Amino acid sequence: MAPKDVRMPKWDADVTVTGKRAGASVSWHVPEEAPVALVYNGLNHAVMLASPADLGDFALGFSVTEGIVKRPDDIRTIEVFEKDQGIDLMITLADAPFERFKLKHSRRAMTGRTGCGLCGIDSMEELFQTVRPVAEMPAALDEAVVRKAVCAFDGLQPLKKLNRSVHGAAWVTLAGDITLVREDVGRHNALDKLLGALMRDGTDMTAGFVLVSSRASYEMAQKCVAVGAPALVCLSAPTAFAIRLAQEARLTLANWSTDGLVSF
Repeated sequence: MAPKDVRMPKWDADVTVTGKRAGASVSWHVPEEAPVALVYNGLNHAVMLASPADLGDFALGFSVTEGIVKRPDDIRTIEVFEKDQGIDLMITLADAPFERFKLKHSRRAMTGRTGCGLCGIDSMEELFQTVRPVAEMPAALDEAVVRKAVCAFDGLQPLKKLNRSVHGAAWVTLAGDITLVREDVGRHNALDKLLGALMRDGTDMTAGFVLVSSRASYEMAQKCVAVGAPALVCLSAPTAFAIRLAQEARLTLANWSTDGLVSF
């Protein structure tokens, strides 16, 4: 399975606009929010607002972390089609996962804001189902390793350099080296893009950790648990709900600030 991008030059992740300041024209870079439809075997499941970049990775990451499929091999093809109104991600599922999807799809369809959380659940009870632990014991994070990654993070976010208003998600090795970064106007989208790219590349999820520029909410922790990532480091505070999920799943959830590393 490999994403096939069929692109026309309609949507760009960064847009230059003109404004006025004290009567003079000023030029700004702003992020684009593109309506992105996730369509499975012809059935429209969700419309998200996302940065129009790395959408094949987004489709794969979203599909796995939102429970549409159990593994990347459940997806046969991903095609990306741009049009004036937005972008269609045409995703073809294998027969068995498509049958499961049809059962759930008959109950709901959804429209998401910019990387909405809790996409595709049918009831609050789904939030409290028993989760499979990602490890026997929570991973230990070395503060020096995390500091090394955090110091390099800003310099590896080209879209953020332009408009200063997008989120980033990075994969960090156990030595503190960032090997992959994805960006998006939505924090959930950035994480889905990163996790999708990691799965596409066959990355060993036990050999590193995820670093995000945002807070760690429940759904950010849930996405990491869904792919078996052992640790999530955020640059803003986690929520209490996220901490409870992380503890149940033995996911190391940590915050980095000027005070250093705090793990929960």
